[in-house]
Amino acid sequence: MLSSFRRYFLYGLVVFLPLVLTIYLFVWSLDFADNLLRQFIEPYFLQQFGFYFKGLSIIIGVYIIVLIGFFATNYFGKKLYGGFERFLLQLPFFRQVYPPLKEIAIFLFSRERLSFKQVVIVQYPRKGIYSLGFLTNETGQRVRTLLREDLCNVFVPSAPGPLTGYVIMIPRKDIIFTELSVEEAIKFTVSGGVVNF
Repeated sequence: MLSSFRRYFLYGLVVFLPLVLTIYLFVWSLDFADNLLRQFIEPYFLQQFGFYFKGLSIIIGVYIIVLIGFFATNYFGKKLYGGFERFLLQLPFFRQVYPPLKEIAIFLFSRERLSFKQVVIVQYPRKGIYSLGFLTNETGQRVRTLLREDLCNVFVPSAPGPLTGYVIMIPRKDIIFTELSVEEAIKFTVSGGVVNF
């Protein structure tokens, strides 16, 4: 009886906790996003239109982000953004913080994250130990010519954060190509190998 209760309780936690935490994080994210602009937008709307409703600042925030995206993708915007970015990278704090945050944003939201071409297995950090990796590209021509090897760039993620890891240049003949999806490999990494494929 006690073992059944314990089994049902643990299984209930497995079902209940991820669901509740996901909903909580979703609601918290909406509240956080709403509060970012609310202090500026709410007084203006109350004064000009006599009303404000929760979530209005999120709608306006999305509209602002779309405008920024539109501006940053046209010719003039690209030039201006490039100059602004170069200026930021000369400032001490921004030089250390901005580049990694930008890389994370690109990985999460940009189509560039699809540069993970294929999930591969490599012997790393030494022969006889196998690591899951993502084939990102062929190694640059200058390096391949210098080493006289057909090399590929492979990103080997570290657990539990798949955004950090090591980039290695490895001979193509030493790469084991798999049929695994990027999503399966990320789940495997994040879970520390608990979730298998």
